[in-house]
Amino acid sequence: MTYDLIVVGGGPAGLAAALAAHEKGLENILIVERDKELGGILNQCIHNGFGLHYFKEELTGPEYAGRFIRMLDGTGIKVMCDTMVLEVTQDKTVHCVNPENGYQVLEAKSIVLAMGCRERTRGAISIPGTRPAGVLTAGAAQRFVNIEGHMVGKRVVILGSGDIGLIMARRMTLEGAKVLACVEVMPYSGGLQRNIVQCLNDFDIPLYLSHTIIDIRGKNRVEGVTIAEVGPDRKPIKGTEIDFDCDTVLLSVGLIPENELTRTAGIDIVPGTNGVAVWENMETSCEGIFASGNVVHVHDLVDYVTGESQKAGRAAAEYVKLGRRSRENAIAVKEGDGVGFIVPQQIHREAMDAEIFFRPRKIFGTSVVTVMDGDKPVAKLKRAHMAPGEMERVKLSRALLDAIEGNEVTVVAEEVE
Repeated sequence: MTYDLIVVGGGPAGLAAALAAHEKGLENILIVERDKELGGILNQCIHNGFGLHYFKEELTGPEYAGRFIRMLDGTGIKVMCDTMVLEVTQDKTVHCVNPENGYQVLEAKSIVLAMGCRERTRGAISIPGTRPAGVLTAGAAQRFVNIEGHMVGKRVVILGSGDIGLIMARRMTLEGAKVLACVEVMPYSGGLQRNIVQCLNDFDIPLYLSHTIIDIRGKNRVEGVTIAEVGPDRKPIKGTEIDFDCDTVLLSVGLIPENELTRTAGIDIVPGTNGVAVWENMETSCEGIFASGNVVHVHDLVDYVTGESQKAGRAAAEYVKLGRRSRENAIAVKEGDGVGFIVPQQIHREAMDAEIFFRPRKIFGTSVVTVMDGDKPVAKLKRAHMAPGEMERVKLSRALLDAIEGNEVTVVAEEVE
């Protein structure tokens, strides 16, 4: 049996992609999910703030996921949970295993990769000190508290100011713990401004910018940490040390797209971010294999994951029905000054429109984002404020794409007076 589409991952990206492909006429669709139920990371995100863009109302993570799960009713989309995908190949086969059916090799006409992302651990950032119990990633702590019902500590220091860490600062406080500090090595927070206000400021939790943990103490359990200010070279400055007596350290030090399957398949990965390289329709370097959500780039809002994944699902349906688009005379998209990673990396010349996502390299005040075709500006957009914690978007209409004469555009961000 050959499926029209196999979606690897049953989180918000996979659900949106499968539903969009079904709406475009694909009937034989399978979602493969390694957890025992659909929803992905949203199931443990019991705080609100989801759905403001897509549903125009404020939902919790499980509520947001639940709405998409209910949309599966009556579609005929098949779901295979508790199933681990072991390999994806360029000829569009999916090798997977589960307790019920054992090892299976599934064939598809198209595939959407929607595996999400994972957290960096202590080993990835090499924090010095002993190795006691009580050092967890913020996401692991979130699962323990919100799903398993286990309190992970009473006196907490959080390293990193990503959104999960900020949200867990509030969550731990509400559960009765004392969050002593949130420590960030960069001179700015990596999270959304609303989370800084609602999760730190509202609970009087101090945020130490340009600081890091230089020592973790404890034998069987964490007993304390030492933090210090860092200079522009990110090295600790002597004499700035602060000691905290704590029993728990939560790490919110970045998310990494989950692309081991992608890499093994020989599909192009973007150096530096570990995200999948994609075209504007979310197709990867391999014909008929698409990607969306956090395997491509780490999003700040699930609403954007949904929109991007619907694009991937529609493109997969188009591929099955009409075949591959021509990749000749494509437009490459490059990062310029002030711009970090960028998505997509390529645009089909005949695309009806294209949306470029990027994160700025620093905090900008009043600024201008310019799309350059060589020395010629194709589009200029003003921004009142930009920060690395918040994703920016630039839309290129069909008319703007027609105005691009070369085979490469560069996105540049600069502050203006």
